[in-house]
Amino acid sequence: MPELPEVETVVRDLRPAAVGRRVVAVRHGAKRLRKPWDPAWNAALAGATVEAVRRRGKWIVFELSGGPRLVVHLGMTGQLTAAPAAAPEPDHLHLTLALSGGTELRFRDVRRFGSAALHPDEAAVEALFADLGPEPFGLDPGYFRDALAGTARNLKAVLLDQRVVAGVGNIYADEACSLARLHPGRRALSLTRAEADRLRESVEAVLAAAVAGRGSTIRDYVGGSGLRGEFQHAHRVYGRAGQPCGTCATAIECVRLAGRSSHYCPRCQKSHHEGTEITRRATKKTG
Repeated sequence: MPELPEVETVVRDLRPAAVGRRVVAVRHGAKRLRKPWDPAWNAALAGATVEAVRRRGKWIVFELSGGPRLVVHLGMTGQLTAAPAAAPEPDHLHLTLALSGGTELRFRDVRRFGSAALHPDEAAVEALFADLGPEPFGLDPGYFRDALAGTARNLKAVLLDQRVVAGVGNIYADEACSLARLHPGRRALSLTRAEADRLRESVEAVLAAAVAGRGSTIRDYVGGSGLRGEFQHAHRVYGRAGQPCGTCATAIECVRLAGRSSHYCPRCQKSHHEGTEITRRATKKTG
């Protein structure tokens, strides 16, 4: 599933292609996404100008003239790209916004877990995001320490919780724990103040590096320009079970935490702390 770096890359790619352009036509597919498309939204979109494109957590928000907001979630396999209107349409195309100047915004989703919905105004979007935690960039140290100290869940579960910090997913939770030298199964409340600060700094550093690398393409992800990500080549642990750690050469291991495969180095991220939860899986290369 695309996480913050991938969604941020899509947003940055789409801004120059969409902002200032007028929606001249809307086409939607017959198959529903996670939420059904309301045909009445076609008329509401037609004629509106895209005034801004922004990200909140893993969501994409198009700010339109007159107040409406088109909110898109890429789900697991969603691709939102800008293409010339004359370019051949891809398969699994569910929504197309034809813009003035001959550009089209195309939302393709093979598995159809993504969504696109029109909201009447900014207040409705704020209500949609009411439970989202703060963004990970410039995160208040005291807030993050308190969030960890207040729960017995493991670090992987806390980092995946969008109510704690918005935008972090499976890939970057593993990568942040690796950079911070903390086992992802460590109980959050067991961290010292210094360890909590180190994890917060690692989350921000990993996400910033991933944004600079245009995100990670594991399977389907492409940016808004159709280009693949490059950060997968810099992963420290994610998807590298059985391969040597870049720091100590110990084989990366994989365990199941918070319902997700979690990768770590058993030497650099030791698990012998009394506050560590671990359910070991067979260690094998996961690609």
